[in-house]
Amino acid sequence: MENAGFIVCKCDKILGANIDLDFPSVGATENIILASVYAEGETNITNAAMEPEIVDLANCLNKMGAKIEGAGTSNIKITGVERLKDISYNIMPDRIEAASLLCMVAATGGKIKLNNIITDNITPVINKLEECGCKIEKEKNTVYLEAPRKLKAVDIKTMPYPGFPTDMQSVFASMLTTAKGTSVIVENIFENRYKFMAELKKMGAKITIEGKTAVIKGVRKLSGAKVISTDLRGGAALVTAGLIARGKTEITNIEYILRGYEGLDKKLQQLGAKIEIKKDE
Repeated sequence: MENAGFIVCKCDKILGANIDLDFPSVGATENIILASVYAEGETNITNAAMEPEIVDLANCLNKMGAKIEGAGTSNIKITGVERLKDISYNIMPDRIEAASLLCMVAATGGKIKLNNIITDNITPVINKLEECGCKIEKEKNTVYLEAPRKLKAVDIKTMPYPGFPTDMQSVFASMLTTAKGTSVIVENIFENRYKFMAELKKMGAKITIEGKTAVIKGVRKLSGAKVISTDLRGGAALVTAGLIARGKTEITNIEYILRGYEGLDKKLQQLGAKIEIKKDE
């Protein structure tokens, strides 16, 4: 088929409708909002995703002249408009990057003061880091973290916002490979999101997987190895593992990582990490 792997859609006009999502998907909610902005009439989304990114998108579109109500709740109403206007808009800080940096520092037993973040957006991660034994002080836009010499094991269940974010499951798993005790992770959002764990095992991690549950038994130390990044967040998990491993770790397929973490090597270098991106010959 000429269009295999693609969905091609055409219509003369878009009409408002009532849409009930089976699952509060972020991507689905965002795409319905975008499609409904110019629709004729009113669109109502029930069981909508409530992530901060949904609120930020709605705030931006409303500033452009859209009519969106209820973003950040499970019920969103969009009244179609004929046109939007040009604006200047500052997007929100990346909560997953912020949380990833906190975990990377926690994994290495370090300290960090992280500025320009919205602490309320990463409350589940902060709570779990405190449960791991980290000392955390937070203000509205700043978090200070001081990690213990040895983290404690914790249990995690990923859930739609405001639950523990699935995008932090992999980085947390990597951090917990050297924690004291046994941690259990249950992935309730996506299937096949444990691919990176095979790479962690190459580095000495003790992990068993059964269905959507992963059991991680903390080891004293990981060892550096050549590993492959299979996706964005799994790649970040391998960076975390490399930071705490004994010896050198080489990660390939880093395009995934660079797509979601701009200048990660430079930020980690500021924190004292020995990390560099090798340029293609």
